[in-house]
Amino acid sequence: MRRLPHLAGRFWRRRAAFWGGALLVGAVSVLFAQAADGAEHLFFHYDSRFWLAPLLVTPLGYAFCAWAAARVFPGSQGSGIPQAIAAREIPRGMARRRLLSVRMCFAKIGLTVVALMCGASVGREGPTVQVGAAIMLQVARLRGLQNERGLILAGSAAGIAAAFNAPLAGVVFAIEEMSRSFEVKTNGIVLTTVIIGGLVSLGLTGNYTYFGTSNAAIQGLGGWGMVVLCGSAGGLLGGLFSRLMMDIGLWAKSWIAVNRRVRGLAYPAMCGLLVAILGILSQGDSFGTGYATAKAAVEGITPHWYFWPAKFLATLITAVSGIPGGIFAPSLSVGAGLGAWIAGEGGRAASVGALLGMAGYFSGVVQAPMTAFVIILEMTGNTGSVIAVMLASMLGLGTSKLVCPRPLYHELAHGFMPPRRTAMPVALREPGHEAGEKQPEEKQL
Repeated sequence: MRRLPHLAGRFWRRRAAFWGGALLVGAVSVLFAQAADGAEHLFFHYDSRFWLAPLLVTPLGYAFCAWAAARVFPGSQGSGIPQAIAAREIPRGMARRRLLSVRMCFAKIGLTVVALMCGASVGREGPTVQVGAAIMLQVARLRGLQNERGLILAGSAAGIAAAFNAPLAGVVFAIEEMSRSFEVKTNGIVLTTVIIGGLVSLGLTGNYTYFGTSNAAIQGLGGWGMVVLCGSAGGLLGGLFSRLMMDIGLWAKSWIAVNRRVRGLAYPAMCGLLVAILGILSQGDSFGTGYATAKAAVEGITPHWYFWPAKFLATLITAVSGIPGGIFAPSLSVGAGLGAWIAGEGGRAASVGALLGMAGYFSGVVQAPMTAFVIILEMTGNTGSVIAVMLASMLGLGTSKLVCPRPLYHELAHGFMPPRRTAMPVALREPGHEAGEKQPEEKQL
């Protein structure tokens, strides 16, 4: 009698490898979060004692991180989300593996931690996406799992879920941002990986809301007017951020290319110096992730009026400097500061404004409105402002496209892809890979 396929030992070994990979993504995400938080606390500790220290430490840290990302660990610079998107689009081979290698995992985590230790305006959530995708790809390679694209998607989703303790946001992010479509054949893989990674995060850190708890809700016609204002203003500012990031990034690449040896270090050092000056002028508000200020805004404490413009500039300068680090947390903090400032007063109004500002601005930056409102509602535990946050997210998307028609992460992903109409560069070519050679179709896990 023939054995049923699902009882075969090979089947269960592959499943065990897949589950083990998901467990590893959750564990690494939590350890990364703890290391990043420790690095940020260390920076603020010595910054409070030596307030001029950032003028030296931050430029040197930026120069080191940018140099290491460009020369030692190419592909580790920036958020990490564009790399994961690019890896899904690249045919199986060395180019995909280099973007999502074990070496890249260590580089991404280490350099992001160093950047936070120097006061950089970066987050760990984007890098966690690249790390999660890399872990699942390595599991696929080691255990002979064929559906690499699906596993990259699953690892990315689990990274977001574990980083924010927001499993629904992880699933929505995978559908809306990573794949830009709903792939039925991978939905089970994504859901299983997110569940396992989320359980690991819950087991290690407990159940918590990333930005605390907010019960604030919209009241009266004036409240809905604030929804329109926060969503539209946030979207315009978010679109401006994306447009400037892409345009300045292109200019910086061409400028550095003229004299790479000198400008390759001078440019990030100048960026670090500007961030240090902004941090000193804003009394430290623009340094780091901005998590504490955003959390306070969500809880009803209006930040200083200069917080959101200083944080906007610091995040933009950091994003174009070439150092590893994400823009998720800094973008949410900019949005929270903007919304609370628009609300104009503390307490309940500031809390509502912070939620709406986060939704509008974040949706404007990434142009992923579903991810924006799901992640914000999950991170704040707010159930009374669902429709308002949804509307702010959609307004943010609409106004953002007026300034920046192209989605940021997918546009940046092109920089990590080989040219489509030419042969793949020799350095990225897998042995036996020839231009125009048809790649084997990937099978489901």
